[in-house]
Amino acid sequence: MTAVDAARLQFALLAGTHFLFVLVTLGLGPVVAVLQTRWALSRDAARAATLETATRFWGQLYLVNYALGIAAGIVMELQLGLHFPGLLDVAGGVFGAPLVIETMAAFFLESTFLGLWVFGWHVLPRWAHTAAFWAVVMTGYLSAFTVMVANGFLRHPVGFTMVDGEARVTDAAALVTNPAALLSALHVVGACLMAGAFLLVGVSAWHLRRTPSLPGAALPPQDDVWRRSLRTGLVTGTVGAFLAIGFGYAQFGYLQDVPGGSPPVVGIAYAVMQGVASAVFLVGCVLLLLLPRQALFRLWGPLRRGLFATLTALLPVPFLTALLGWAAREIGRQPWAVAGVLRTEDAVSDASAATVVASLVVLVGVMVTLAVVDWVVLARLARRGLARLALGAQPAEVLRDGGPADDAGDRPLDDADARADVLTFGGAR
Repeated sequence: MTAVDAARLQFALLAGTHFLFVLVTLGLGPVVAVLQTRWALSRDAARAATLETATRFWGQLYLVNYALGIAAGIVMELQLGLHFPGLLDVAGGVFGAPLVIETMAAFFLESTFLGLWVFGWHVLPRWAHTAAFWAVVMTGYLSAFTVMVANGFLRHPVGFTMVDGEARVTDAAALVTNPAALLSALHVVGACLMAGAFLLVGVSAWHLRRTPSLPGAALPPQDDVWRRSLRTGLVTGTVGAFLAIGFGYAQFGYLQDVPGGSPPVVGIAYAVMQGVASAVFLVGCVLLLLLPRQALFRLWGPLRRGLFATLTALLPVPFLTALLGWAAREIGRQPWAVAGVLRTEDAVSDASAATVVASLVVLVGVMVTLAVVDWVVLARLARRGLARLALGAQPAEVLRDGGPADDAGDRPLDDADARADVLTFGGAR
């Protein structure tokens, strides 16, 4: 393996793993914002309680993924400086500007608003608390768009001129409206909404399959949360699939405009992606037709359980499809780091292959560790369900012993219980 091969492999593994964090963050963000807005505007006490619980549950998953995703993003930016100095020397004046904006948005604006949201429960007025999370979502999408502007320049460079071997911005509007940035960003929005929707649908279906409600019986509160979440996921996934299909086809024009052409495998990958998105859209439309009058939840027992089991098993599909799309996009640009301007072999550092491989092992190990921790924590929170939600809870509600009675909410926690948990928190347990 040459140094160029190792640097490319490292970038592919780091970017692909980091993209999984992005899919969850951008996919869950709008859903949590809509749920909280509906909760803030609800005048019915029972409905408001259900929407608040749903907001806290999905917001908790969002928060865990966001925190670990920020750490993964730092690893991503580190490897650019380590092994692609030629890219920064030649195109840093154009490529680096959107990344600076992304860093400002993610590490300052977005994180500040997220802190207000996390610590503003029971403190901020409900309208201000809701607005804080909408600001998190908007700055998150701004951050993602700036990354796509930078990546779009690599794929389809516009709005620049070369001065003494360095790229200089001459038309910022052309850089921002670059079809490789604008159309691709909207396509990625669709992919993220699909991923977030499958997460909602998969987790909700898993809980509904385990605790199905009898037809005609009153819904337990937790069952109502999962049903509302599943409906929200179906709507979100159908909209996301529509965006992914439309803006996926819209990109075909500039995707073919690469010096030397794209490998045939790229066309196959795009066909697979569009096929998956089309299938999701059609299935979503069919299931949405079953939502009126709770028809989806009143299917014959074995059929309903089989449907819910299938929806749970399909949870990884949009994530794998999105990874395929990202790989196809990057492979289609090769052998160029900046299409028609800078070859990849000229962008890589002069480090030896052994040095780059050592860096690959360390950085990919860190990234994979972050990803595994993220998935394990998300899985445990998802399986635990609505018991002992930490986000938005009063301090005494979090400091429970964790026994069956506490998880079921059957026994209120008094001050003595809270003090006992505090004293034993750092002990044998």
